[in-house]
Amino acid sequence: MPHLPDDDTWLLERRRGIGDRIRVERLRQDRTQESVYLAAQMGRKTYQDVEAGNVDARVSTLLRIAHVLGVHVADLLR
Repeated sequence: MPHLPDDDTWLLERRRGIGDRIRVERLRQDRTQESVYLAAQMGRKTYQDVEAGNVDARVSTLLRIAHVLGVHVADLLR
């Protein structure tokens, strides 16, 4: 089994990467955060925290966002 670093810097970087991919796709579609979180039936703060990479998003949250943006959830996680 691979050994993870002692600090969580790598985890923060991965979360921010997911948020960046969400933001890039949202902006590519010329959509506001509000249009996405309302369509995904989620709260504003939750969406903003996911897009900023500040939280560990639940799988169901990422699936909702991916569905609204019309992308596969794997594209957000790559």
